[in-house]
Amino acid sequence: MTPTTILLFFAFIFLPLASCAPPPAPPPTSPSHDPATLFIRSRCNLTRYPDLCFASLSPYAAAVDGSAPELARVAANVTLARLRGFRAHVAALRRAGAARGRAAAALRDCSEQLGDAADQMCHTHNELRGLEELVPTEVEWRVSNAQTWMSAALTNEESCSDGFNEAAAAFAYGGVGSGGSGFDVKTDICGRVRRVKQYTSNALALVNSLVSGR
Repeated sequence: MTPTTILLFFAFIFLPLASCAPPPAPPPTSPSHDPATLFIRSRCNLTRYPDLCFASLSPYAAAVDGSAPELARVAANVTLARLRGFRAHVAALRRAGAARGRAAAALRDCSEQLGDAADQMCHTHNELRGLEELVPTEVEWRVSNAQTWMSAALTNEESCSDGFNEAAAAFAYGGVGSGGSGFDVKTDICGRVRRVKQYTSNALALVNSLVSGR
């Protein structure tokens, strides 16, 4: 077992299962020139996908109020909401019988992996609570924990698409929304994985910035 695997194993044993509420509806968006909004723009420039970062987080500018730790926590919570929505989509495809053979197994495994990723993102969210009230050594420890959870979430997201790339069975779907013309489940799932990984990558960059001095 790798050190990361061992850490996660013991964390799941000794830590209570984290519970996270979905992110609240954002307050009215601040003007683009508002200092709180400009702060989010500047922080999002540290991420790999700055436009997505700003679009998803700027509605929370007033709540973040210029706090880098709070912005990272909100980013984790927004990513958690995306993961939960993605998993609900996978569940709907499974109920519709969207895949056969190995593809059906890949869809089942993806659901489990997304569930694990959501749990890990929830732990990340909880690690980032109240960082501004802690001494630097405690902040470093909590951020390190958050980085570990988020890296594990990225691994689970990647595993979801890997399962579809390895599956040889055909995909078929003719349910609501397909227009009766069939539906490529692999393309749909892998596209959604790429998108949720962008959210996770951005959130991880914002977490990393808490200890990088940026």
